[in-house]
Amino acid sequence: MRRLLFAFVITFLTTAVAFSQAPKFGYVNSQELLAEMPEIKQADSELDTYQKQLITKGQEMMKSLETEYQAYVESAKQGLLSQVQVQQKEAALSTKQQDIQAYEQEVQQKLATKREVLYKPILDKVKGAIETYGKENGFTMIFDTSTGTLLHASESDNLIEQIKAKL
Repeated sequence: MRRLLFAFVITFLTTAVAFSQAPKFGYVNSQELLAEMPEIKQADSELDTYQKQLITKGQEMMKSLETEYQAYVESAKQGLLSQVQVQQKEAALSTKQQDIQAYEQEVQQKLATKREVLYKPILDKVKGAIETYGKENGFTMIFDTSTGTLLHASESDNLIEQIKAKL
């Protein structure tokens, strides 16, 4: 009877130790988390204001082009322009159109840069909080369900050296 009880206790302790060392996984939806942060709302508002300023300038450029084009069409209809003047006007209008297209690309670049500048500190804060929580609470890995990426992994689970040895 003592042997049976001793075997049961040993089995129980072995199982308990194995479960206490089992990997602990977690997940978080970073998009949901970010959407609730006031810092993101502030950054979005600032980005929206910046975008409106850039778009206003682009709209002014388009309006100027349209005005010049209408004046050109009227002058051409009335026969007030020589062939050389027509070519010069068309070249000027074409250049202006190319400038507008270049500005559109510039706007996209400026918005991407501004977004990165505004969001980076917020994303770093979230990443730091996830990593800290993961370490403090013994998580082996924490995944982001919104992107399917790994947000935290304990260093003890990095197998690169063992894999290198197999190569």
